[in-house]
Amino acid sequence: MSSLRIKLDENLAQSHATLLQEAGYEADSVFAEGLSGTSDEALWKQVVDEDRLFITLDLDFSDVRRFPPGSHPGILLLRPQSGSLGSVSSVLERVLLEYELEELRGCLVVADELHTRIRRPHDSE
Repeated sequence: MSSLRIKLDENLAQSHATLLQEAGYEADSVFAEGLSGTSDEALWKQVVDEDRLFITLDLDFSDVRRFPPGSHPGILLLRPQSGSLGSVSSVLERVLLEYELEELRGCLVVADELHTRIRRPHDSE
């Protein structure tokens, strides 16, 4: 089992947490923890305090000025063409096939059906 801990935003389903758990990760969701409706700021504080990679569909977390790579445990922003369960799952499955999520620690990662863009802590602005 991986030592990387993951928190899924409330816009992801329990099936996504299960997918990550089956891949060997400790994954909890905002929904399962009873944190649905929590402000982004309060949620982000908990993510950082718990040292968890954060997986979300929320574009608010893609702002490198607010969330500079290296200042947090990592953000994986999924950008499927549609918000359907299957589309989100296919993007997440592709990322899991291509990367060990530990490699993404501290990074801002944006992934869609075809591409994964990674902003690492040492990348220039």
